[in-house]
Amino acid sequence: MSVDPESPPNPNPETGEVVLFSPEFARCPQPVYAGLNAHCPVARATLTGGAVISRYEDVMDALRRPEIFSSAMDLELALGTQRPMIPQQIDPPAQTRFRKVLDPRFSKRRMAEIEPAVRQHANELIDAFIDRGRCEFDQEFAVPLPCTAFLRLMGLPQSELPYFLRLKDGIIRSQTQVEDPTPEKVLEHRKKIGQEIYAYFEKVIEERRARPGDDMISYLLTTEIDGHKLTDNEILDVSFLLILAGLDTVTATLGCNIAYLAANPEQRRRLVREPSLIPSAVEELLRWETPVTAVPRVLKQDVSVHGMELKKGDLVTLLIGAANVDEREFPNPDQVVLGRERNRHLAFGGGAHRCLGSHLARMELQTAMEVWHQRIPEYSIQPGETPRYSPGIREVQYLPLVWEPRA
Repeated sequence: MSVDPESPPNPNPETGEVVLFSPEFARCPQPVYAGLNAHCPVARATLTGGAVISRYEDVMDALRRPEIFSSAMDLELALGTQRPMIPQQIDPPAQTRFRKVLDPRFSKRRMAEIEPAVRQHANELIDAFIDRGRCEFDQEFAVPLPCTAFLRLMGLPQSELPYFLRLKDGIIRSQTQVEDPTPEKVLEHRKKIGQEIYAYFEKVIEERRARPGDDMISYLLTTEIDGHKLTDNEILDVSFLLILAGLDTVTATLGCNIAYLAANPEQRRRLVREPSLIPSAVEELLRWETPVTAVPRVLKQDVSVHGMELKKGDLVTLLIGAANVDEREFPNPDQVVLGRERNRHLAFGGGAHRCLGSHLARMELQTAMEVWHQRIPEYSIQPGETPRYSPGIREVQYLPLVWEPRA
């Protein structure tokens, strides 16, 4: 871990403020996490002014108490939506009823059924550049592999992937798509993109109603909750969430994992020698890299955390990445232990809102890591180049890799 000596302290020891959405933080957040856990377990976010909770026990406690730390917040307009995304921005018991009908579509058994197709696609992607001896990992592998699998599950056309990626980035990384990224301009852009997402899925709903298939939208049209079919708005709100999560988080995780291994050849070579370590290595890199660094909550009642009085209605940021390197939970948290045995990381969240697609993500990550290291065991970051990380969800948007091409 390293800190730029020219950068101001983060967190600020005088104000207790922490900067969470900057390229510098995204590139190397672990020193910031360590500072928070050691000295400032409840900080203040510079953008929102809300509290930032960092230690594992506190974050886990908040995740398990949605009646106090609620996901049902007035953030929908900030994300370009007209209503809360389902099931992420609603709380139990309503959230639990939706999870009961959504979870079977992302079960471990169903993910095992699509694993051969994911493995075949990974090999096909590598076939296209292995003889070249180089690739830009994000665009040539990390984006197309999980996105193709997700679009297949949704029953959406693969040819429209660039369009879906533009929509997804228009919500998650709207600052990069606006010439003058003021908060007002960013919000205006997100609302415009949100309208596009709704309009697109309104058409899909009508098409599936006329010609149902074996895809997610067809399933949502026929399933029932408490004896009632889902409304079109509920299907739109589920689809809005899925298109954002399904096209971003696994891509981000793959990039972070390979960037780490490219920069740490001893760890990479051990993984090549011992491929049986890949499942535990995936969990350890999820802990260490934690692409989804934080999740927001809103308080439903006053609460005190480490002596700081937080008020009903306050916005709270649960810093998942910091919880995952808390020495109170993880022995030697600043060391990446590929065979770590007890690893209760929170990269998929926890409690009622634990990630809906965790089985899909694990399958894709393990398959991708196996195929990549079988085909390209020796690789490194191209000399003279620097990986580029995005703030928020930590995607390595530029990761140029090189290796010795086959003779």
